[in-house]
Amino acid sequence: MIIAFTEIEKLFEEIDHLLNKQARVYIIGGAALLHRGIKAATKDLDLVVATKQEFFGIQNALNKIKFTTQIPGKEYTHLNISQIFLRDDFRIDLFEKEVCGRFSLSEKMMGRAEPMVMLNRLAIFLCSNEDIFLFKTMTEREGDITDCISIAATQGLDWEVILEELQGQIKHSQQKVWITWIGERLDLLVERGVDIPIMNAVDTLREAYFEEKDRFA
Repeated sequence: MIIAFTEIEKLFEEIDHLLNKQARVYIIGGAALLHRGIKAATKDLDLVVATKQEFFGIQNALNKIKFTTQIPGKEYTHLNISQIFLRDDFRIDLFEKEVCGRFSLSEKMMGRAEPMVMLNRLAIFLCSNEDIFLFKTMTEREGDITDCISIAATQGLDWEVILEELQGQIKHSQQKVWITWIGERLDLLVERGVDIPIMNAVDTLREAYFEEKDRFA
């Protein structure tokens, strides 16, 4: 379990020393929430890169500093996870921008990301709370539901940004079924007392999906 962001910064320094080319990494999980004080600790470090070159560069660096790999489990069914790396207290879920047309690091997500650590070759960005919330509604990890509850409780969360990004992801991937997956997770959050201002819009999108499916059945 990681309890201080400085531990993560030291890891990035290790990676930076082994990179041959420039790379940008976007943190889209609990580590960003740890830095922002939204959660006290994290066991997963969710990293997203935009290109295959960056992915392989970081993968090679992690292999050199004694990380081992693990096959993703069923809780990642709806994600395009590329690889899981383990070492001591660190568990890194490394994603490439887009695999098989699934969840992708969009230009707007990159634009919303907060610059965090700038090293010689490695640049680290923290994704926005809005994008982290959306990302966490696409997994089946129980801990992500807890994180979503914490994010929803923060002040200034822009729900319209979440809705717009969701619609953009569905359009880009051409995976209209995503609205049902995310809708189910949002239903669960509502059952747990979370106020989700965009729920009516999500319900409308979900109903439209099922109506279209019935028409072509």
